[in-house]
Amino acid sequence: MKAIVYRSTGSWYNIKTETGRAMSARIKGVFKIDDITSTNPIAVGDEVIIEVESESANTAMITEILPRHNYINRQSPAHKKHHHIVAANLDQSLLFATLREPKTSQGFIDRFLVTCEAYHVPAIVVFNKADLYRNKEQEKYAELKEMYAAIGYRTILMSVKTNEGVQEVKDALEGKTTLLSGHSGVGKSSFINTIFPELQLKTQDVSGWSGKGLHTTTFAEMFDLPLSTGGRVIDTPGMREFGLVDITRQELSHYYPEMARLITACQFNNCLHINEPGCAVKEAVANGIIHEDRYVSYYNILESIDERNY
Repeated sequence: MKAIVYRSTGSWYNIKTETGRAMSARIKGVFKIDDITSTNPIAVGDEVIIEVESESANTAMITEILPRHNYINRQSPAHKKHHHIVAANLDQSLLFATLREPKTSQGFIDRFLVTCEAYHVPAIVVFNKADLYRNKEQEKYAELKEMYAAIGYRTILMSVKTNEGVQEVKDALEGKTTLLSGHSGVGKSSFINTIFPELQLKTQDVSGWSGKGLHTTTFAEMFDLPLSTGGRVIDTPGMREFGLVDITRQELSHYYPEMARLITACQFNNCLHINEPGCAVKEAVANGIIHEDRYVSYYNILESIDERNY
């Protein structure tokens, strides 16, 4: 019997069968170690094959993971050499960012976008808490919107508090399986509560002493959108940082769309776009074709990639 994983709480998984039956499931012990290199062998969104274990207890055994169309992963916070699959089989991802309380850095946004490019997951950046933006933040948003639009990324300005942009984001979710991600405190849970008020997900204010959000979601969890719109959303725990995995220094520029288009024009086919002569990417930065902030972001991420991990 086929099923989809909706929630993982360690050794047990909440699943839903093709007929819509919700069950608890676990994996065979031997299956747990076969060819699995991530810290979590099964992720939310995975399609699995199950065998009913107990009708009365409503439990099942997961016997197989079906091939994933795609997935999003990140460096495991606990083990830098391991990766953690955030979610699988996605149609798109929504990164929640804020320009105030707490401020999301462009580096964090670009790391997330690089991962989405690497795993073929279309991405939208939602700038939340617009009600808090002063002139400075409004100008910054206008700059970011223009910069990301030029390379094909959609941005949406939203305020859950005033309802600005909320319907636009809801419309973007229709009929799709969408990963919602972002720092703690950026308003993911508040937004999800506007779709599913019955969930009453916990929300917390930003921690005053650090300016960073407090963790409220413990496990990734998928929710079915109302039947009128269809689709699913996956809520994820807030992240302090987004560490890249399985992306080498040589590959990084391939996941910057504006750079990927120019790579074949570089004089050297192993060009890292730093000091090499005849670099088409650096020329494009100098001519304003590639935004300088994106190049600085690329350079910073490149410097952070440790080749000893490969």
